[in-house]
Amino acid sequence: MATLPYADYLDDRTRQRARPEDPARVGEGEPSRLRLTGFASIAVPIAGAGLPLALFVPQLYATQFGLSLATIGFIFLLGRIWDVSADPLVGALSDRTRSRFGRRRPWIAAGGLLFGLSSALLFFPPAALVTPAYLGAALFFFYLGWSMIEIPASAWAGELSRHYHGRTRVVSYQALLRAIGLLAVLVLPTILDQVEPGNGTLKLQLVGGFIIATLIPSLALTLFSVPEPPVPATPPVRQSFWRATSVIFSDRLLLRVLASDAVVTAGQSIRASLIVFFAVWYMGLPAWASGLYLLQFIFGVAAAPIWLRIGTLIGKRQAAICGEIAQAAINIGLLFVFPGGLPLLLALTIAQGLTQGSGNLMLRAMVADVADAHRLRTGHDRTGLFFSVFALSAKLGPAIGIGIALPLIAWLGFAAGPYNSPAALEGLKTVFALGPALAHIIATLIIWRFPLDEAAHAEIRRALDQRDAIPA
Repeated sequence: MATLPYADYLDDRTRQRARPEDPARVGEGEPSRLRLTGFASIAVPIAGAGLPLALFVPQLYATQFGLSLATIGFIFLLGRIWDVSADPLVGALSDRTRSRFGRRRPWIAAGGLLFGLSSALLFFPPAALVTPAYLGAALFFFYLGWSMIEIPASAWAGELSRHYHGRTRVVSYQALLRAIGLLAVLVLPTILDQVEPGNGTLKLQLVGGFIIATLIPSLALTLFSVPEPPVPATPPVRQSFWRATSVIFSDRLLLRVLASDAVVTAGQSIRASLIVFFAVWYMGLPAWASGLYLLQFIFGVAAAPIWLRIGTLIGKRQAAICGEIAQAAINIGLLFVFPGGLPLLLALTIAQGLTQGSGNLMLRAMVADVADAHRLRTGHDRTGLFFSVFALSAKLGPAIGIGIALPLIAWLGFAAGPYNSPAALEGLKTVFALGPALAHIIATLIIWRFPLDEAAHAEIRRALDQRDAIPA
């Protein structure tokens, strides 16, 4: 009988082909919908903080408090470097944490306090105290609190279910709450613009108030809605930065998941960075510049439940491939949009929303499966570290996408303004359509033959359960 790709991790007693899970049985022993919604609710303030941080904070600190754009850009660059550095540190330390409150819960609680206080400093700055040092310190603690919540919460989500489809379910709830948070921070400033346009300070305080108001109940719900899984019997591993790096780059399956997600995120950032240019200068529809983005996110709220169902029926790898191919086709469809063709553009935008994050969702659910395989192979649980590295791909992707898209359209002759040649406008449309499409195709190829499927994971879980049941 042929063995699965991970059969070499198993001993002779457990080397047997496992049956795939029955999707109808995934709910047995799993958290209820209500508890899972409570656990995932922390995604609302976390997701809601990203857009205003990029859109409103630099503008307000420049116009209202007189900081130079160069200084603000440098501070944000240092803050992002610190953010990227903090993720693996928090992930590795949370893996090693042993307390009567659990491994992940203390980090999330402390991170929530830090995130809330630094959000108040960032979004409600006292004018007399605002200096470059003030902004730098607020960003330092903001990013640290963010990492202390997001990385342990992601690892906890990966450990919350032992089932292949159960993990897709957990991640789907997180994606749904994340979409709600993003939609809220897009809608609130839009409403304010209709009531009091041009009030940047009030806009900043509005989104800051939303973040803090949703953080308090969601933090309590996340901490107490579900129990933490038992701490693995294997003692925590102490390792240097270079050792941790070598562990990451030696796991080929993890690298494939990371690469696929980074490419997908890069494609999404190309679309996000060019959508206003496309709507205003190519389509001639300035009134739809923000409306298209908002429309996509409105329908994006429905994406997580749809792709949860698809992933449960056909598996994560197949669902990720279907999602990426669908998004590639939608973006290619933009080549057939011309000025005045608003109905087709709206239809493609709605379709984009319904497939929003489908690939990212499945890839995130795969990380916990890869961590199981790694634990079986090495004997060490590095779930937190693996999720911290996965978070890096989401931060690396936008830098890659924007770094490619903006110089490319400039090279094709496009400049932000009304005086562009027809060739430059066609170049803008081509990059806007084919850039994301190509990224989705490449991401599909990376995971096309991903071996850790449902049956392989069931075999790994059986071996882990047998090994964990043997007294040390």
